[in-house]
Amino acid sequence: MKKRNLLITTAMAGLMVFSLSTTAMAKEEVKVKAVAETEEKEKTVAQARVEAEKEATAKVEAEAKMKEVAEAMVNSDLSKGEAKPNQFWWPEQLNLSPLRQHDTKSNPYGESFNYAEEFKKLDLNSLKKDIDTLLTKSQAWWPADYGNYGPLFIRMAWHSAGTYRTLDGRGGAGGGQQRFDPLNSWPDNANLDKARRLLWPVKQKYGKKISWADLMILAGNVAMENMGFKTLGFAGGREDDWEPDMVYWGPETKWLDAKRRDKDGKLKGPLAAVQMGLIYVNPEGPGGNHDPLAAAKAIRESFGRMAMNDEETVALIAGGHTFGKAHGAYDPSECVGVEPAGAPIEEQGFGWKNKCGKGNAEDTVTSGLEGAWSSAPDRWTMMYLANLFHFEWKQAKSPAGAIQWIPTNETAPEMVPDAHIDGKFHHPIMFTTDLALKRDPEYSKIAKRFLKNREDFEHAFARAWFKLTHRDMGPRARYLGTDVPGIKLIWQDPIPEVNHKLISEQDVNNLKSKILESGLTVRELVRTAWASAASFRGSDMRGGANGARLRLEPQKNWEVNNPEELAKVLKRLEEIRKEFNNARSDNTKVSVADLIVLGGIAAIEKAAKDAGSDVLVPFKPGRADATQEQTDVKSFAVLEPAADGFRNYFGKDNYRSPADMLIEKASLLNLSVPEMTVLVGGMRALNANSGHSKHGVFTDRPGVLSNDFFVNLFDMSTKWKKADKSEGIYEGIDRQTGKLKWTATVVDLIFGANSELRAVAEVYAFDDSKEKFVHDFVHAWTKVMNLDRFDSGEKI
Repeated sequence: MKKRNLLITTAMAGLMVFSLSTTAMAKEEVKVKAVAETEEKEKTVAQARVEAEKEATAKVEAEAKMKEVAEAMVNSDLSKGEAKPNQFWWPEQLNLSPLRQHDTKSNPYGESFNYAEEFKKLDLNSLKKDIDTLLTKSQAWWPADYGNYGPLFIRMAWHSAGTYRTLDGRGGAGGGQQRFDPLNSWPDNANLDKARRLLWPVKQKYGKKISWADLMILAGNVAMENMGFKTLGFAGGREDDWEPDMVYWGPETKWLDAKRRDKDGKLKGPLAAVQMGLIYVNPEGPGGNHDPLAAAKAIRESFGRMAMNDEETVALIAGGHTFGKAHGAYDPSECVGVEPAGAPIEEQGFGWKNKCGKGNAEDTVTSGLEGAWSSAPDRWTMMYLANLFHFEWKQAKSPAGAIQWIPTNETAPEMVPDAHIDGKFHHPIMFTTDLALKRDPEYSKIAKRFLKNREDFEHAFARAWFKLTHRDMGPRARYLGTDVPGIKLIWQDPIPEVNHKLISEQDVNNLKSKILESGLTVRELVRTAWASAASFRGSDMRGGANGARLRLEPQKNWEVNNPEELAKVLKRLEEIRKEFNNARSDNTKVSVADLIVLGGIAAIEKAAKDAGSDVLVPFKPGRADATQEQTDVKSFAVLEPAADGFRNYFGKDNYRSPADMLIEKASLLNLSVPEMTVLVGGMRALNANSGHSKHGVFTDRPGVLSNDFFVNLFDMSTKWKKADKSEGIYEGIDRQTGKLKWTATVVDLIFGANSELRAVAEVYAFDDSKEKFVHDFVHAWTKVMNLDRFDSGEKI
């Protein structure tokens, strides 16, 4: 056999040792073909085996990582003697902590602190002058590149705002989260701890009049102005957080890992950055692939999920890289220490300690890439775009070993001055992501237009920068300060100003009666009011009842909103609005936005009365009606709920469980655990489920604001089991008769299964809690209805 195999192999190589007849050769060819086919099949099987082994290995690695984390918690000197969280023992347990974060008790200024009032006392011009002076006062402990901290401050501001993502509104500059773990220790935020320390004397001087969140963005603006660029403006109003925001940044357990894409290669869930610990994309190319076109694809997806179109993306990259340089003087693995969160206590929050050379200045290591894009990195110029298109580029390695690009022409002048050493010059550089602007057809078209028209470029960059740094602030009503630009932009979700008299208390009572006499039911009115107000997201202050965008595209056609029923309710409310407004001659008017909320109030008051409770639900008029022209359909599409546990709705393709999505929704509505609990129970009693389902409606008097949901959930005469034919549905069976009593979802039963939720829910099942239930429901309902009332001047 060995001899035959040797013969076949030798024949295939063209090194015939024996003379074979034509017939023998033909037979051998057939055998060779058969062997090849067999080898191909074996290769396919082997590949499948490899993939299976990879999946198994990944699972083992994940389990090992969990074990490693658990062991670290047990063995760590800092953790010995500390209590373990319940999720240490039961990792799948529902996590309620998102509903307990950012408690006002964490604020050292006290619960009554009003940042907006403090900001109004600020001398903004003096503050900007102090920042401007600081920019060119180089400190020996962290010398300024080119004698100007401007580029460093721009990066700080950009990375503070750049975590924003549209799909859940999380991230962004609000709260000043860059001060806290994990953001302060992300690889992409390396050495920004120095930027904040440089700003400390200014922050110390102005104290509570300027938040860190506002100061970091303002510093970026002042830096640009200092270097010759005219920004669009600045709005204050970002109140500081006092603890890390609980945000899902990805599934990975190691920095810079990338395990966040689905089978089609798209980013999963709400994620926008491509790797754990990056703000946007890998500057060397996706996954270390140094292909500018592949980088362009990643950029378009990532920036798109952060609310930027192609023109804004090109403007931001080209404008941002006009300033400053990258730092990669040495291999980070050999020189750079741990991030701030892992640094020893004597470092006092400093991270990335560099033991090579001076450890700073010309020896600085940040990203590992090294160099500047232009010969005047401390000034606003057109050199970035000019260099990008003037030169052809070839791959090169930075001193740290990172892949970047330099001009192909060996005689191209070394025209970029060293940031610290006089008389030393370098070639300009580009990242793989920079070349994406040249190689991608759409990006290239925009970039070339900018190169030919400086004014067009500056206009686009100013607008894109303002959007980047203000996107998570919500409506203009939240903007503070004298530098707020007068221009109104579509992404600010504009709402017309109220230019008429508001309805009186008597008008409110008359309108409530009119609504209840209209033929609309309690459940229809409640569902409509909730659909309008619960679109609000506390993460980026978007959505809500003000504007009545529920009657516009895209919200009016969202599945969760029962479009057919919604159209009927809105038509009747519009008729009531016209009738009321036409009958008044004193310029008193009511908006559909107010009527939607008022309809829900009227329904709740009736439902409470039917339960034996007289209650007056608070109402504050003054909402206005937005137009379709004031509504960016694509931008609002991301507000469509993937799930809404309050309406027992769970859509397709959710990346988390129904119970987890309930917590997510409650968190976006700024609700506490008791508020979430009482709202779910009340909504079930009011029969307010989406799609008219009866799951969780544990009452024989639907539409009455009773505590029946809780009473019947805890009734031990009911035994629960999974439904045979409906996934995610449970059946409540009478223990004695065996008859079906109720059906429920996970969201319903979690209030009996989870020990923390059960403890709260039991309160509302007490015999003496009927009045408490009604009043607590009204309080929580009113909170949701007014979450977006920034126009009222009241702190919501």
